[in-house]
Amino acid sequence: TDGYLKKTTIFKKGDFKGRFLQAGVSELTMAGVMNGIALHGACRVAGGTFFVFSDFQKPATRLAALQELPVIYIWTHDAFRVGEDGPTHEPIEQEAQIRLLEKMNNLSGKRSMLVLRPGDVHETTIAWKLALENTKSPSALILTRQNVTDLPSKGNRFQDAQQAAKGAYAVIESEGKPDLVLVANGSEVSLLVEAADKLIAKGKKIQVVSVISEGLFREQDEAYQEKVLPFGIPTLGWTAGLPVNLQGLVGHLGHVEGMERFGASAPYTVLDQKFGFHVDNVLAKIEEHLAKMSKLKEKLKAL
Repeated sequence: TDGYLKKTTIFKKGDFKGRFLQAGVSELTMAGVMNGIALHGACRVAGGTFFVFSDFQKPATRLAALQELPVIYIWTHDAFRVGEDGPTHEPIEQEAQIRLLEKMNNLSGKRSMLVLRPGDVHETTIAWKLALENTKSPSALILTRQNVTDLPSKGNRFQDAQQAAKGAYAVIESEGKPDLVLVANGSEVSLLVEAADKLIAKGKKIQVVSVISEGLFREQDEAYQEKVLPFGIPTLGWTAGLPVNLQGLVGHLGHVEGMERFGASAPYTVLDQKFGFHVDNVLAKIEEHLAKMSKLKEKLKAL
């Protein structure tokens, strides 16, 4: 959010030209102030902090969802990769908690919150646009701390990323029926792309899906959902949070790898290796999952 200061100044007593409020207050107070500005009207409000501190903001976030306030939360440092600050600053269960609001309706019968975890800078641009256009509920952008490689493109990456507005899309689309579908959001998408490239080079048909928002994806027609996540295909999800983040997307032949313990204090590159967030482990888990699915098919044939 410091980027705003390049275009404006701080809002302060006696000088109301600025559009940026900096205050030495708790995250809960900050979220309450955001709600107050939104209730007053005439402007849009966005506020940023570490994602783990969304815990403190939850009561105000819930009120914003209930009151249909179009506030925008910019939550950064979205995973255990903020390792040097220790496990107290590393979100694990926070995405699961916040996405519960995306699964609930408000008093108008509409989705009570829009939660967006983009996979690269282009998806982030689309996410910001979606948040600005969402005037009937709060929105959240869940962003990484570390640099993320741009996802692959068929020509124009920004044009390809427009598909994120549907909540989920195939970053790598299989030619014909895929042998395996890989599902993630945020920084884990690029990890799955790296693994997919190696499998495709060996002749496997792989589809990699970026799910920026399950809520938005569930609002698409069944034909689109089937195209992105085809039924009856072995599917592996990968998340830096609790596996439940993607559990509803992988289907009956699916499995999700994620964090099922609190983090540890170390540089994020060390934690990536320790927790298996590297391509060698992804490939090993894929092989393990496909072997299980093969045995399952054999059992079903025998029945």
